Formats: sequence, structure tokens, C-alpha cells
Amino acid sequence: MHGAEAKHESEAIAGNKANWDDRADVHVRSEMYDVGGFLANGATISTVVQNDLSILAPHLPESGVRGRSLLHLQCHIGIDTISWARLGAIDVHGLDLSPNSLHHAARIAKADDRRITWVEGDARFASTLVDRRFDTIVTSAGTIVWLPELATWARSIHDLLEPGGVFQIRDDHPILGAMAFEPWTITDDYLSGGGVRSYEDSATYTGSSDGQIAHATNHEWRHDLGEVIGSLLDAGLHIESVSELPYMDWPAFPELIACANGWTLSDHAPRIPLNFAIVARRNQRSE
Repeated sequence: MHGAEAKHESEAIAGNKANWDDRADVHVRSEMYDVGGFLANGATISTVVQNDLSILAPHLPESGVRGRSLLHLQCHIGIDTISWARLGAIDVHGLDLSPNSLHHAARIAKADDRRITWVEGDARFASTLVDRRFDTIVTSAGTIVWLPELATWARSIHDLLEPGGVFQIRDDHPILGAMAFEPWTITDDYLSGGGVRSYEDSATYTGSSDGQIAHATNHEWRHDLGEVIGSLLDAGLHIESVSELPYMDWPAFPELIACANGWTLSDHAPRIPLNFAIVARRNQRSE
């Protein structure tokens, strides 16, 4: 990477960090995250984690994540991370770029009487920030679009997994980015490699938040399914399943209707994927 390109990427990452620091304050107050309700009922598992577990469960022992160490990449304010702990995961770690997100996460975990290790940093370099391995690594719901490239991300995941350990990603399907989340016309790249997309947005996905984000510049990168799968394979992981799913975790556009998994299209709409999910495993043989 040339010097000017590296500087631009560094500035974009710093801009996203400031943006997500702002978002954390908005999200922790939001009805969507409902932090008070989550803490009031210790049996609550976030819808995001319920959806993740439905994909991951066939690749786990019958006991699920109970008794398994777990790393949650790009954990934001920790509601999903704490949900994994409530399901019985142990030695739980949550990693995020935003220190303000982690500040809220630590406060919420303390209120839930959970011991969780919070790590600040870029998910691409997680293996340089966490000095241990995990039985399970998860990431989901709006994550990799904030990463400039996936090769180092995938290698980090490989290196952080115990031999035989399992990784799962579930995220917005890249076709939605190609449609700028405004179906049904393709207006942007689907394929990777087109560079950064920068735009201004002073609101966030929790709704009723117009003008609340002071650092309003967002920087995103497109990652097609071929790149996601290829990066995990190149890192030495074995792909166990790939799914394209008819639901997502947030109301990305007006045509979506509420469903048990979050949000979906009506029966009369064209059938397109809204999420994708991949489960991969590190070889039992330690490389």
C-alpha cells in the first residue's frame, strides 16, 4: 500500500472510530437496544444471538456454547457479548474499535454481574491484541463493511482459534450494499476491490436519531461473498456451511416487515437474501 493510500485508510478508520463513539451514546439510550429491559430480565438473549445460535448450533456439541471459551469481534456495547455469557460461554472476550462502546459494555456487564474481558482494537489485528486462543469466535450484524480488507482479519481468526475451534459470521448480505439498501435497483459495486465509500449520515439505525451523531462521516468497504469465503480458506480454515438468509437484524429499508428473526420481506416481494452466514473451523491438527 502506498503512503498516501495508507494515510487515507488510517484517517478513515479514525473517522469510523469517532462515529461509533458517538453512536454508542445514542444506542445505549435507544428503544432498540433496550438496555434497561435487558438487565431487568437475566434470561433475555438478544435476537442477534438467537439468530447466530440457530446457525452455529449444528456445529457445536449438544451443550452449545456452555463451557466453551468465546471471543466476540466488533462487540459494540456488549449486549450480544453478554448474551453469549448468559448462554454459558466462559472466558468471554469482547473486542471493538470504539473505546466509548467498550465503556458502556463494561458498565452493562458489571450491572449484569458478568466478568467479561473487553479489548480495544481493530478486528483485523485481534491476534496481536489477545494473547490466548478460543473454542468459539463470533461476529455478526453489520461488521465487516467497516474493515478495509479481510486477509489479515481471517488470519487473525485462524490464529485465535483453538485447533478444532469454530468461527461464525452472520452479516448483511453484500447485495444490499450494491442496492444502497434501497431495492430494487443496483447502484453500487457488489464485487470487492472498488475502494472506500464515504458518506455523511448524522443518524443511526436505531431510529429517531437524526442529528445525534456529531462525527457524521462514515467509511465503508464492499466485501463480496467470494472474498469473505476466500479469505477464510486462504487463512487455513475449513468452511462447514454457507447460508443466504431471508431476514436481517434491523429495518434497513421501508419494505421490510417485522418477523420472529427481526425483519424480512413480504411474501409478495422478490425473494432475495438479506443476510449471509458462514461457519468455519480450524483444523484439529495444530499448524
